[in-house]
Amino acid sequence: MHSTAYNALSAIGNTPLVRLSNIVPDQCADVYLKLEYLNPTGSFKDRMALAIIEEAEQRGTLRPGMTVVECTAGSTGTALAFVCAVKGYRFRVITSDAFAKEKLQSMRALGAEIQLVSSEGGRITPDLIPRMIGLAAELGQDPENYWTRQFENRDAIEGYRKMGKEIRQQCPAFVNVFVAAVGTAGMLTGVSLELKHTGPDTKVVALEPAESPMLTQGIKGSHSIDGVGVGFIPPMLSAEAYDEVGAISEARARETARLLAAREGIFAGTSTGLNVAAALDIGCQLGPGHTVVTVACDSGMKYLAGGLFDW
Repeated sequence: MHSTAYNALSAIGNTPLVRLSNIVPDQCADVYLKLEYLNPTGSFKDRMALAIIEEAEQRGTLRPGMTVVECTAGSTGTALAFVCAVKGYRFRVITSDAFAKEKLQSMRALGAEIQLVSSEGGRITPDLIPRMIGLAAELGQDPENYWTRQFENRDAIEGYRKMGKEIRQQCPAFVNVFVAAVGTAGMLTGVSLELKHTGPDTKVVALEPAESPMLTQGIKGSHSIDGVGVGFIPPMLSAEAYDEVGAISEARARETARLLAAREGIFAGTSTGLNVAAALDIGCQLGPGHTVVTVACDSGMKYLAGGLFDW
């Protein structure tokens, strides 16, 4: 297998941290956004994909000639397809027509073999992700397949700890609050471990769509925000990883994503809108002299066919 020294994998990470200015209300805390859409495939999932593949290689559970398998809404699949393409593995992905068409196209372009699971009217219903996981689990029983198990694979956390270190080094002030939406919870957990290791007083807030309030109310629901609000408590979300939970409506997440593009020049997706909406709310509660950090998860380029920017 190839090293990462002289190939595209070395472009993962070290993304900018920028301060929002044009959509931040008066008497609000400083709000910083980590531009993770500047990773090679346009999302923070590149960090996870590289970490779990290389850790598996080191353990010997992933060997040359094997096929990597995963179920995904698209960003994880695109990231894994990218890493597998560079390293020379076949990649088989279970996904759905509920997710952005651009993400499916990206996975195919990077060499992934795609199996589609039909959705109910293009919505992410409570049973969709479990059905996808079931199919991936079946494929994972083949000894020639390596199922990356993104919802429980703690190798991802080390990749995201690096992101936490970058935030700590880049942010000009102490991070009072880090806030982020939860899918697998690997990113929230990894960043939280790093920030709390050096600043125990940093508060971490886990987010979800208000339409699927599993964390806040224990209720499953349907929504159209890719990659978050998966309909169950993700195994990597430990009680130590966060201090509070919050929910933002899908309508407000979409509105905020459009505002970010039009007024801040930050072209990102719906989960980013959810993150920033919550960060602004928390920033207004804290007031000046405080710092809130969140994440621009993926690029708005992945949502051009899905109506997010049709208004």
